[in-house]
Amino acid sequence: MAPRVPGFEAAQKAINSIGLGFDITQDIGFDNCKKGPRLILVNEEQCRNIDIPGGVSIPNVPNSIKCVRGESIRVQSEVLTLQQMLEHFNQEMCLAGQTASGHFCASFGLPSRSIKDLASTKSLAYDGWFIKRYAIELENHRVELLDHVKEAVPSTWDPEALARFIERFGTHVIVGVIMGGKDVLYVRQEDTSYLGIRQEHTSCLGPTKIQKLLKDTANMMFKDSADNHRVASEDLWKDQKNIYLIHSRRGGSSQNMYHSEWLDTIDSEPDVIALFLLPLTSLLRSIRGSGFVSHAINLYLRYKPPIEDLHQFCEFQLPRQWAPVLSEVRLGSRWKHQVNTWLRFSILGPKLYINTIPVDVGNRPVVGLRLQLEGRRSNRLAIHLQHLASLPKSLPLSDNANAYLSCDSYSCNLHKKVKWNSFSYVCTAPVESDDSFPL
Repeated sequence: MAPRVPGFEAAQKAINSIGLGFDITQDIGFDNCKKGPRLILVNEEQCRNIDIPGGVSIPNVPNSIKCVRGESIRVQSEVLTLQQMLEHFNQEMCLAGQTASGHFCASFGLPSRSIKDLASTKSLAYDGWFIKRYAIELENHRVELLDHVKEAVPSTWDPEALARFIERFGTHVIVGVIMGGKDVLYVRQEDTSYLGIRQEHTSCLGPTKIQKLLKDTANMMFKDSADNHRVASEDLWKDQKNIYLIHSRRGGSSQNMYHSEWLDTIDSEPDVIALFLLPLTSLLRSIRGSGFVSHAINLYLRYKPPIEDLHQFCEFQLPRQWAPVLSEVRLGSRWKHQVNTWLRFSILGPKLYINTIPVDVGNRPVVGLRLQLEGRRSNRLAIHLQHLASLPKSLPLSDNANAYLSCDSYSCNLHKKVKWNSFSYVCTAPVESDDSFPL
């Protein structure tokens, strides 16, 4: 958690954060804003003083940045699915889609990973107070990128340059900051089938029951009684092995105090509790190379590789091709010398010929495999390999004439008969890497 700062310094940070880059895979906070100058044009020649709630006056604030007084409100969400809660959180931050932002993951105690990795989450809910003292916003939403950002856009698919761009500027631009504090209880229910918990060891609470327990727990916590805190954390949720309760406070004093005592400290130690964000990709549309940046950011937000490994991740996002190319497969002469290589699965059944010609991918990484029926009658079985269109820079390979493994390189004990005697065999050898030829 970031250290608490006085009201004047916090207001200055909020104003200075307008126009900065932000990576939404990180939790909200001034420490996670991208360092350096603003990414968008803000006229700093025309300025004035603005008054901040709490008796703070900030000088030399650009006219295009305004301060809006906020309100205090208790929000009790419904019990929602993962997808529904993602949409709800993203709407609050002016984000599109169902990207699991760092703020969302931090709130519910989730690992900051892709949505696919969060499949064990069954339902989510929260109940808490949101003390919105004021909001700092960019008044003019006709935003224009500065030249140093435009010039940094790679004109080609250059993984290293794309990774540097995202690491330097982030994925979004900050156009608004809500300051104050929040005191919230978050509930996450996991699917027991993913956790390996037997049904008799946990009770499957429905949405209505979870919402009632959450409301009762929050009510007792906000009543400022030590006994109520104990009951809230121990009695109501005991034996719920697949339900996790997370209490989160942001803004105000970091000391352990009751809710009413904490409220009195928000004005002197406010913190950012929400951000309004604008996708960086929406500002790049007319710039050469913007498509490459958009694709790289979309991949980054979808799969969330570590930022230090992003350049290697992008190197493998190359077009994929199949070998051999179907249009180049000849239908006749290719098979004349292979008429004795075939399978037959019944005594009088048709022959299924086998293509035994090795497939050459030209020293490029293989990423897929398929069985293909070739020939005019589609009666010749071949293995096709999918490979990257080119070799990634981070994966140096060299041709090795001895790298091909012959049929004699594994034990014949792995050959199994196809049920009809004397016709053919199926190799059951597992497909695995060979340490002699590592990638």
